[in-house]
Amino acid sequence: MGRTGCRRRSAAGGTILVALLALAGCSSTSANAPGTTTTAAVGTTTTPATSAPSASAVNVAVTEQVRAELVAAGAALDNIPVAEYSGLTPGLTYYAYDRSSQTYWAGAQLAPASSSDPSNPTRAQVASQDDGSYYIFTQPRGGGWSAHATGASGPDTPCPIAVPAAVTAVWGWTAGTCRPADG
Repeated sequence: MGRTGCRRRSAAGGTILVALLALAGCSSTSANAPGTTTTAAVGTTTTPATSAPSASAVNVAVTEQVRAELVAAGAALDNIPVAEYSGLTPGLTYYAYDRSSQTYWAGAQLAPASSSDPSNPTRAQVASQDDGSYYIFTQPRGGGWSAHATGASGPDTPCPIAVPAAVTAVWGWTAGTCRPADG
């Protein structure tokens, strides 16, 4: 084949390598400490990296669109207007893709917006009290987000939805739980 054939294969290999590195960059994250999230850019929270990621689940960076969709799904579950929320609580947002079930999973705490009258809290502020605002979200391939409130789940309370072990592993959560230790 001569040198030209080698250069073509080398260029194609280089293109594939660049594509793989770009994909790896989309799913890899860095963390400040186990169980915390890192803000990569203004308003973009990513999930913590783990030392041995599962072959079936990977962390995914949270985009502004996903963030808005999660707030909307949580607000809809509680029948509260989206406008009563300011977004998701920084440091408590987790997002992963489970390849085995082709499902996106997210864990997040909704942050209520401030009330214009401090003596009259909004419904979102009331719903967010006493750990009532942590949710697990699922989105099957081609579907919409479903929200599952986990705020009432304590140490002896079963989760309303079973988060796959591969997902809790990449998030650094204790297996069988449905919220982070600090959430």
